[in-house]
Amino acid sequence: MSIASNLERLRNEIADICARTNRRAEDIALMAVSKMHPAEALLEAHAAGQRLFGENRVQEAQAKSAQIAQLDGLDLHLIGPLQSNKTTKAAELFHAIDTIDSLKTAERLNTAAQALGKTLPILIEVKLSHEETKHGLAPEELAAFLDSLRPFSSLQPRGLMTVPPWSEDPETARPYFQHLRRLRDESLAQHPELTQLSMGMSNDFRVAIEEGSNTVRIGTAIFGKRSYE
Repeated sequence: MSIASNLERLRNEIADICARTNRRAEDIALMAVSKMHPAEALLEAHAAGQRLFGENRVQEAQAKSAQIAQLDGLDLHLIGPLQSNKTTKAAELFHAIDTIDSLKTAERLNTAAQALGKTLPILIEVKLSHEETKHGLAPEELAAFLDSLRPFSSLQPRGLMTVPPWSEDPETARPYFQHLRRLRDESLAQHPELTQLSMGMSNDFRVAIEEGSNTVRIGTAIFGKRSYE
């Protein structure tokens, strides 16, 4: 199936889930995860009305930037780990950073954004599994970390994100999504700006929406298997 038809099918499915769970479909952002796909795939998705995209690496986004930078309404997010030495380029390339989990990185990103005269929305990545390959803050570190971000005037914390362990059974992700939502809800009294929950991918986005996600990150179900490594 084409990228356009995949997007239409996903939007319809999200609308169906929302109707079943008494949520509004317009409150769910569909992010097209274009990592490991060529710029031409982004152009095709954009032509089908897609505007929100996620890239995993600064270098890969930079390689695509000449072809996509002028796309109307492009909203490009970094959804992979950000090394502190890549903050300047990340601030230039991306409209938001969804994986902040280090005060050092946040401080450097704030400085880079200030130099560019821009304010960057950010999400805080929380690690809820014990997998060594996963990134993010420990849940017990979240409250202090959020407080430590207050002086960074060029960063706008918007919410939380997580990546649960992958499983063929999407139900295994449900406890992780429930946990992230609880953390967000507990943070709202001190940080009412934390309205966003980015959770759910191609295999488990249905469960994520049921548990309160308002951004789902979909790659394979839109673009197919990765075309290059």
